[in-house]
Amino acid sequence: MKKTTWQSYVFWIVITEAVGALAGLLIRDDVPVYGAVINKPPLSPPGTVFPVVWAVLYALMGFGAARIFSAAPSPQRDRGRRLYLLQLVFNFFWSLLFFHLRAFGVALAWLAALWGLILWMILTWRKVDRTAALLQIPYLLWVSFAGYLNAGVWALN
Repeated sequence: MKKTTWQSYVFWIVITEAVGALAGLLIRDDVPVYGAVINKPPLSPPGTVFPVVWAVLYALMGFGAARIFSAAPSPQRDRGRRLYLLQLVFNFFWSLLFFHLRAFGVALAWLAALWGLILWMILTWRKVDRTAALLQIPYLLWVSFAGYLNAGVWALN
């Protein structure tokens, strides 16, 4: 594996955080409505938790991506790159489906697909860079929890 420069880390963290920030910007008017009128399942954290958790997760995602995008050429690296970008697209659109469109059932199916992509990405990244793969486990766990919350919201509303 070639050395990953600090500029690569900054680039991928900023790109990944920007995807999250853009999604947040697009749903900013929908989140207060969600908080006020949507029935939520038990264990739902306060709304202030989500931006903090996502900021940390996006940083971990970007850090891992920098390692993968800087890895020595291989079919696994190339697959890992594609999976990263694809799961990032799925991540972005889930927020719009859930908060803006309030299509809770569709959002849950979308989230299940995202979960599968994250797992596939982790398994692929593990063959390229174990550290990058391990850094994605909190993301997979959080999306698992989001699945519980999404299913609960769908059931209650």
